[in-house]
Amino acid sequence: MIKNIILDMGNVLLTFNPEVPLNQFCRSQEAKNIIRKELFQGPEWVQGDYGTISNKDRYEPVSRRVPEEFHKELLDCVEHWDICMKPVPGALDFCRYAKDNGYRIYVLSNADNTFHDYFPRFAPEEYFNGVMVSSDVHMIKPELRIYEHFLKTYRLKPEECLFIDDREENVAGAKETGINGYVFNGDYEKIKDLLL
Repeated sequence: MIKNIILDMGNVLLTFNPEVPLNQFCRSQEAKNIIRKELFQGPEWVQGDYGTISNKDRYEPVSRRVPEEFHKELLDCVEHWDICMKPVPGALDFCRYAKDNGYRIYVLSNADNTFHDYFPRFAPEEYFNGVMVSSDVHMIKPELRIYEHFLKTYRLKPEECLFIDDREENVAGAKETGINGYVFNGDYEKIKDLLL
């Protein structure tokens, strides 16, 4: 029986779309392509999720791989990439529904140190029964140890948990530790049906 709902953050609670800052700050397609590749798809992005580098410290190493003419656009993207983080339609209503129906709700997210600054755009962290961010614990999904650490921290039984994430590999990792999983596709009504 499901008693606990564990939610990913990116594209489950808050939208994550790098094209938003790229379109906002880059003046050319070339700049967009380079900054997309070197910042959002580069190793520093994962290092940020691990908590081995802060968001502001991404700029210098990434800038070495970006032509100087695009440095101002890169800096804007580093400092303000989170302008894309807005509540996913239906997410807050679902959280209210879950709480009203007696479920405990948690967040388990891969995110850098700025998570705690932008996450309140969705809800105060205290709204949830627990929030675990990869950069705080230096582990990331889909590594099995982060799910195990999560279960131990909040003293949860895996078979009583439903983990919701938009990435199949993260759901697969949760399932390997005995947690029920659901790959989110934007439809919260389907999840409600699962819980009936």
